[in-house]
Amino acid sequence: MSPAEPDPRQHIAVRLDELLAERGMTLTELSHRAQGTVVDLSIPKNGRAKAIRFSTPVKLCEALDCRPGDLLGYRAAPNPMEEPSPS
Repeated sequence: MSPAEPDPRQHIAVRLDELLAERGMTLTELSHRAQGTVVDLSIPKNGRAKAIRFSTPVKLCEALDCRPGDLLGYRAAPNPMEEPSPS
């Protein structure tokens, strides 16, 4: 797995891309509104965050006018015992 690929074991999904698209906002604009840097925001946006401070989603929710549940989602891990469905 390269550093740019999200960890497949990570089950919390950050929906920052979707929220930005819905609002017609760029990451640069969000960084100004949330008083953060583009680099810092690109880490969770790209699924590479290992941890996040509670202050970060607070700032993002204020800037995006959303709730934490809009920002974060849960992605179930694949069950290794299930057979893949035929294509």
